[in-house]
Amino acid sequence: MTSALELPPAVTARAPAKVNLELGVGPRRDDGYHDLATVYQAVGLHDDVTAAPADEWGCTVTGRDAGSVPTDEGNLALVAARLLAERSGARQPVHLSIHKQIPVAGGMAGGSADAAAALVACQELWSVAMERDELDRLAAEVGSDVPFLLHGGTAVGSGRGELVTPVLAQGTYHWVFVPVPGEGLSTPEVYAAFDARHEGRRVSEPTPGAEVMSAVRSGDPSALAAALSNDLQPDAVALQPRIGEIIGAALEFGALAAIVSGSGPTVAALASGQEAAIDLAVSLTASGAAEDVLRATGPVHGAQVLPTPRLT
Repeated sequence: MTSALELPPAVTARAPAKVNLELGVGPRRDDGYHDLATVYQAVGLHDDVTAAPADEWGCTVTGRDAGSVPTDEGNLALVAARLLAERSGARQPVHLSIHKQIPVAGGMAGGSADAAAALVACQELWSVAMERDELDRLAAEVGSDVPFLLHGGTAVGSGRGELVTPVLAQGTYHWVFVPVPGEGLSTPEVYAAFDARHEGRRVSEPTPGAEVMSAVRSGDPSALAAALSNDLQPDAVALQPRIGEIIGAALEFGALAAIVSGSGPTVAALASGQEAAIDLAVSLTASGAAEDVLRATGPVHGAQVLPTPRLT
């Protein structure tokens, strides 16, 4: 057994949440997934994952919605770490300590962020020499959003979202996120509702819209607001009507636009700037329209190792 003195120090990595500026959904594939054309933006709500050498695999979760996150083999961060160990030949089990800021089951890819952070932390801990494209392929096996959260920034996602192409984007965008209280929406549930709504109708193959691409290149929040779209929004609202009420309230209180984040139920409201975002957040909570709000800006970097504090 390795002695405590020989164990490498723990490594902490941080990964962001995402919002889909555009989410185009194609027909259901034979494997059960849907082809997507999405434009991702990473935003400044983060989860931190610390990987520490341990005698056996395990994880603990603290922070926002911690009680709703599995700590067994269903935890995506643990799945990612085990997969990296298998592919790299690393023999040292780790314990993952996850601290959450991203809402759980909110359409902001919190579980995928944890997986991305775990990959980066364990790669550093085990000194795994793996090219980024190889790590991307491994990440895609864990979940569709994981490769983007390794990259961050703004990017087009295709396939089922796992094929990521960076986009040149300008400006900083100010978001107010409203987690909808109650049970989160499961992604399969929302896609099933999408399929039911389109039963008997032809669903076109999705492509990224010229409007949203032009908007992110311009850095103009008003242009981006006009281009935001989500093919899953009608289904998420039908399953949780409260989402529609929050979208309406956000627009009433000055949001340039408000949209369902991913498959929901979190509402993403775009503001014209920092002060407008603060005013919007205050209005939503003071009016009782929202119990909780989170402010963040985007785009931000993808998963990265945090500096180890120096002992003095």
